[in-house]
Amino acid sequence: MSGRARYIVVGAGAIGLLLAAQWTRAGVDVVLVARGRGLDAVRERGVTVRRPRGDESVRVEVAASVADAAPTAADSIVLAVKAQDAEATIAEIAWLPLADGEGVVADLPILTVQNGLVAEETALRRFPRVIGVSLGIPASHLAPGVVVSPGSPVVGVAWVGGFPASDPAEEERHRSALARAGFAAFVEPDIAAAKRRKLLANLRNVVEVFDAGIAEQAAAESALASETRRVFAAAGLDVAPPRWDAPQLQAEPVAGHEPGHLSTWQSFARGTSVETDFLSGEVVLLARLVGAPAPLNAAIARALGAHAARGGGPGEVPLPPAFDAVTGAARATDGATP
Repeated sequence: MSGRARYIVVGAGAIGLLLAAQWTRAGVDVVLVARGRGLDAVRERGVTVRRPRGDESVRVEVAASVADAAPTAADSIVLAVKAQDAEATIAEIAWLPLADGEGVVADLPILTVQNGLVAEETALRRFPRVIGVSLGIPASHLAPGVVVSPGSPVVGVAWVGGFPASDPAEEERHRSALARAGFAAFVEPDIAAAKRRKLLANLRNVVEVFDAGIAEQAAAESALASETRRVFAAAGLDVAPPRWDAPQLQAEPVAGHEPGHLSTWQSFARGTSVETDFLSGEVVLLARLVGAPAPLNAAIARALGAHAARGGGPGEVPLPPAFDAVTGAARATDGATP
């Protein structure tokens, strides 16, 4: 191999911006691939990281494309786009020649940090070395080049595992790099099962987009999670248990930032593509393949898919009627006077 070993982070959303900034601060070689207004913002001002103790501008190496980053056989790819953009991005970069003439981009290790269950299989079609990463970060991205990082005592938690089988040397190398970036990082023996655990947590993402009270959202999320677990069981798929030694993340206040809004809400707020088809929609696909019912997830996927197609924003539509039976009592709680 030739050249210095770098992480080429493809995508300048919350995860891509934060990884590029944190690795740069830690002295890990990294180049961020960004486009459009995100590229312009990072070139002009660096990555702006808004933290509980003040804002920080981190000057990171940035490129307009993977080709412009001049990848070599020493590098690793970090796929930091949303799940709905994974296939197109992988197809775009996989067969690009390496700048040192030692192969193509698909010969490099690729780290998949997407929500949902399909990014690893999508990558494996072209990349033989796939390292799945399940990330828990309370980060927000609502403006080009700007990420809010309120996490404490660490910026986030990362579970790292080879796909479809363990790859100890690659796992430990990338786990160590994520730990240097300020994550509590662990090797996960079954990354697919860890991604299913994360999908259960991500059901909150889709629920919070609706116009519903706190208790109503909690009841809907619980019902969705129960349905999803039944689908996983019908398919014979395990869900990784939570690690006893993983830290409990806290989100500290960041001046001028309204906390609590997750990635799907942020996508609706920015008017960009949404990942619902790879959250509730992923459960629906699996349910249909194994002949299991998933009416609640199907109702969510349909409602938010149609709302996104209309260009709608967060908080504009109620939960679908399929949830009436599980949210009726919660609705009364939300409307009660303390």
